[in-house]
Amino acid sequence: MKLQVLVAAMNVDPRDLAEKMNLQTEALIVNQCDRYAYEEFLHKGRQIRCFSMAERGVGLSRNTALMRCEGEICLFSDEDICLEDGYEETILRAFEENKDADVILFNVEVDPSRATYHNSDKHRVRWYNYGRYGIVAAAARREVLIRKNVSFSLLFGGGAKYSSGEDNLFLHDCLKRGLHLYADDAGIGREILRESTWFRGYTEKYFFDRGVLYAYLYGPMAHVMALRYLLTKKKKVCGEIPLSRAFRLMRDGIREGR
Repeated sequence: MKLQVLVAAMNVDPRDLAEKMNLQTEALIVNQCDRYAYEEFLHKGRQIRCFSMAERGVGLSRNTALMRCEGEICLFSDEDICLEDGYEETILRAFEENKDADVILFNVEVDPSRATYHNSDKHRVRWYNYGRYGIVAAAARREVLIRKNVSFSLLFGGGAKYSSGEDNLFLHDCLKRGLHLYADDAGIGREILRESTWFRGYTEKYFFDRGVLYAYLYGPMAHVMALRYLLTKKKKVCGEIPLSRAFRLMRDGIREGR
């Protein structure tokens, strides 16, 4: 099997990024910037292709890379991830050992304040626990994604109308279309801490956008899940906007999503 890393980036020098990310396999970089260009080069003996484009949206970048990917296995990544030595062997071995897996979610070390999950063992990812995972450090069988028509939403994520959620929607659609998702306890990289390109605090837009996302994810249960989220995360997310106001904003978002 061949592994390719699909990188969503913004205003980068591709050669510098390849070094910074410690790319050791073939990779395809989609660079959001102010121009259109294509270049390819070798890094550590592996081909790196870069598509520079002026359109915005992380979902668009990931779809652009996915459509042009040639590897049997693709690893979704971002410009702020530094991959560990030997990540190729780790990922391919996991797929070889688990022929049933269509998508495998690995560990990436992140700042504790941003951590949403850490796999301490290998297990199946299902409807009741998929929401805690992000798409960075997810590897997938490309042919299955294409055959099942799974791609990233253009409505959600950095650079899109609604500020986040493309990761959750992608995994949601994978499960909806019958793909088999697994978590693996192997680590494949670490996050290079930087300022978020989309997160500006727990603002009115944050709660509204999350409401729109919940309409897509949870359907008739969206209001219940919104209230559950606010009650469990109250101390963290309701510092500036009271819970009652945050819930009204999420309800407005749910209404727009529907």
